[in-house]
Amino acid sequence: MQLENHLSTMKRILVKSFFAIICSLLLNQASAQSSDPVMLSIANESITKGEFIKVYQKNNIKGEAIERQSLEEYLDLYINFRLKVKEAEALGMDTIKSFRDELASYRRQLAAPYLVDDKANEALSREAYLRKQSDVRASHILIKVERTASAADTLAAWNKIIQLRKRILKGEDFGKVAAEASEDPSARNRNADGRTMKGNHGDLGYFTAFDMVYPFENAVYNNKVGDVSIPIRSDFGYHLIKVTNKLPAMGKVQIAHIMLVYPKNATLDDSLKVADSANIAYDLLLKGSDFASVAKKFSDDKSTADKGGILPWFGVNRMLPEFINAISKLKKTGDISEPFQSDFGWHIIKLNDRKPIGSFDEEKEEIKQKITKNDRGVEAQDSFINKTKGEYGFREDLAALTELTKVVTDSIFNASWSASQAAGLNKDLFTIGTRSYSQADFAKYLAANQRKGLKRDIAAYIAVQYDQFKNESCLKYADTQLENKYPDFRSLMNEYHDGILLFDLTDQKVWTKAVKDTNGLQNYYEKNKNNYLWDKRLDASIYTIKDPKVTKNLKKLLKKGLPEEQILTRINQDTIAKVTVEHKKFIRGESALIDSLEWKPAVIGPITAKGNATIVAAIHGVVAPEPKLLNEARGLITADYQNYLEKEWISQLRAKYPVKVNREVFDTLFSKK
Repeated sequence: MQLENHLSTMKRILVKSFFAIICSLLLNQASAQSSDPVMLSIANESITKGEFIKVYQKNNIKGEAIERQSLEEYLDLYINFRLKVKEAEALGMDTIKSFRDELASYRRQLAAPYLVDDKANEALSREAYLRKQSDVRASHILIKVERTASAADTLAAWNKIIQLRKRILKGEDFGKVAAEASEDPSARNRNADGRTMKGNHGDLGYFTAFDMVYPFENAVYNNKVGDVSIPIRSDFGYHLIKVTNKLPAMGKVQIAHIMLVYPKNATLDDSLKVADSANIAYDLLLKGSDFASVAKKFSDDKSTADKGGILPWFGVNRMLPEFINAISKLKKTGDISEPFQSDFGWHIIKLNDRKPIGSFDEEKEEIKQKITKNDRGVEAQDSFINKTKGEYGFREDLAALTELTKVVTDSIFNASWSASQAAGLNKDLFTIGTRSYSQADFAKYLAANQRKGLKRDIAAYIAVQYDQFKNESCLKYADTQLENKYPDFRSLMNEYHDGILLFDLTDQKVWTKAVKDTNGLQNYYEKNKNNYLWDKRLDASIYTIKDPKVTKNLKKLLKKGLPEEQILTRINQDTIAKVTVEHKKFIRGESALIDSLEWKPAVIGPITAKGNATIVAAIHGVVAPEPKLLNEARGLITADYQNYLEKEWISQLRAKYPVKVNREVFDTLFSKK
């Protein structure tokens, strides 16, 4: 398992760095001109002089003088590389599912940046950054209608919200109308978990870019304070939006607060008492009392009172609008607000720290990430799809769509509709480039993507599904054209193709084989073991003495030349070991004590301190250079065996596949201009 994990990791590293080493050698043969002479033939593949030098310069500094030795070595590497790829293809390794899946995975990663409208993304990023410079407060009225609603239901929702807008424009209070008619349940009082939650009358508090769905955000930032928008459509339905305030961006802040809560079912007197307490606390702060001490004494938020009232960092959409208004008046760290009121009671806050919005360069990566996850990303994708349609001559037949719609029944809403019900319908729905998509193709898509749900208007449902099918198909077609449209992408994909093949086959023939072929490794070692010699070593024992009382006795026993086992048996006569020993063959530099001794047999070293113990060494003999055992040098021997297997394999490939270098053309690379 460790070997497999190691090889898997190595594969990812090698494939990704392949371009900087060998894989970047791949040729773009389509760019070759007929006047460019063939310099090299490998397994019937012709490589021109221009192609070869172009590849060489990918791995070397362009413009540097070409040295013959360097180019000869490079030529040899290139030939070996191409031979390995040819062999992998001959073995059918490029047809194996695991290879195709891995290559497809790399392709998806490489293709993603090509399947976007960079200009649209840049415009959306800058728009979002500009909007992040201000925080907005808005109220809304929602009339629900699904995207797949029938035309009649959609019109009914439209008429309803238009009537509400007329009432507001004639002077009715927006919040009053929201509480009465909005289908957002938060607009009016409601019961939840056994308590009554006060309605917000449509007030959504403060927010900034990315906090709301994109159509809603557009309406808010494109209207002035006090304006009531035209009806805005989102996935939730139709909205009327009234912007009630705009403030410079708060960014993120950390504050401390004192909160005095109204008692349950508070009377007017109760409320006045809470207000009085807030004013008393504020007076203490004005006179210099420590905020943390006042918070501990007065604040009803027991989770923060003992911590100085400090709240976690938060952004504008994470706090009551009354807090945001109060924070907007605090200009510098340490400023304290006057007491202010909310539905919960009275509050006093202190600004501890603030993180403003960064520069565009600082914010752009986070913004780009949010765009991909936000519905504004659909805008960028739609822009790319529209450009793709124009580029490849998109055409569609909506009459054919209407014909198909007639055979779709309500059974699609309980996921039991079958594409066979569209049998015989084979007209083209749309064409993009060289690819046509028929009624039958869309019928299969509908059947594969049907889900159980509420019954809806079939025509509206089909229209939404058709748009999705059409967009997905256009993206897929654009994906299939990347190699034709972008030479760099084609080269990169070819490099990944060859890199994965090279790794997989080399792994089989060399790397894993050298590790798993124990007999082959042993035979290689036996033939070459004199290449892996130990230097002169000292056969010695190092005794560690833990009880100083036995030191003299140990030295006597050592001078007698008794074996280690007898020495340890005589000294360690109880369960606690008073002396331990390490016996091995030491090389110079391995032990300072051994290096300090005279390398002669029967030498007993001086007693030296080592932490809480003392040590003494006894020399048994000097060992002349000798071959290392296989296990003593397995890593080095395995690496050399891999090199041996590689050379043998290359020899076989060169014998199997014809290689011809046109030396006359090759020599012109060094001709003086």
